[in-house]
Amino acid sequence: MLDRLLSHDRPRSRLLALALIAVVVTLAVAPFVFPGAKALSVAAKTLIFILLVASFDLLLGYTGIVSFAHTMFFGIGAYGVAVASTRLGEGVLAVVAGTAAALLLSLLLSLLIGLFSLRVKAIFYAMITLAVASAFQTLASQLSEITGGEDGLTFRNPAYLSPSFEPFENPVLGLALDGKVFTYYLLFVAVVLLFLALLRIVNSPFGRVLQAIRENDFRAEAIGYSTVAYRTWSNVLSAAFATLAGVLLALWLRYVGPDTTLSFEIMLDILLIVVIGGMGTMYGAVVGAALFVLAQNYLQDLLALGATALQGVPVLEQIVSPDRWLLWLGVLFVLSVYHFPSGIVGRLRALALRPRR
Repeated sequence: MLDRLLSHDRPRSRLLALALIAVVVTLAVAPFVFPGAKALSVAAKTLIFILLVASFDLLLGYTGIVSFAHTMFFGIGAYGVAVASTRLGEGVLAVVAGTAAALLLSLLLSLLIGLFSLRVKAIFYAMITLAVASAFQTLASQLSEITGGEDGLTFRNPAYLSPSFEPFENPVLGLALDGKVFTYYLLFVAVVLLFLALLRIVNSPFGRVLQAIRENDFRAEAIGYSTVAYRTWSNVLSAAFATLAGVLLALWLRYVGPDTTLSFEIMLDILLIVVIGGMGTMYGAVVGAALFVLAQNYLQDLLALGATALQGVPVLEQIVSPDRWLLWLGVLFVLSVYHFPSGIVGRLRALALRPRR
């Protein structure tokens, strides 16, 4: 049953299986085990990035397409819900209408980009997507009457997803269940289902053709597969899942702005997570997103503890200063790439094969 649920794509490593179980279980019980707004926000961000990175890996790791427009579709999903909620008012109808409109716009844009740009070479396609994404970010910043401009849009979720919604008078297992907790578990269920759908796609005959195109597009074309058509559909599917990730982010934050969804820093984060977790492995999105988001949010706290312990030591106190957390994050990334050139998932799977050989 579990094997079918995972589309017969097993972790193929005990350590990887334990890591995946640890991540899923931790995210499932996070509201009950890790109290506090920051811990819950970190868990929610991890869920959203798992889906966002997995959707990008469908494009980069499985099809071999480098695109810098992924955050554009991410932003379209978030802005779709925000604009619909501000125009139609809070409610399920606004969320559904905003999601449907965002998906339609993303599908049209991804289809146009795929049809007109995928015939060019990889570097030129990457530049085209970067230009399109930059233009869309500028457009979102200038259309203040619709998008709120640089200030963004703040909106209200449906009543049962609002933090003020408290259906139970007494806490359940020590946790006061409110709309924020319900929103978190909505994210959890949605990400699990969408991730399983992505697993099914990459392990289907369609996914096998994408991998064949990634390895040798000329050979795939020679045996009868239209590489442009398959790459275009891969671009469309990737954009659709990224749009849904943006919808989930908007529901969680109840705010959308250019910096939260459309900034190039988010695109860099996605690329880093893909490399850390491992390209061409959906499980890499889970492991990579969990490690990266944890480091991004708690590395400063660890450095603060180190700076306190080394207080008075002239050089070391400055090296471990919390202000230098980006430096240490870069060092950790370089070390991970050096020791795990195929990503964490690829390394663990390679280690699992050694005893058999």
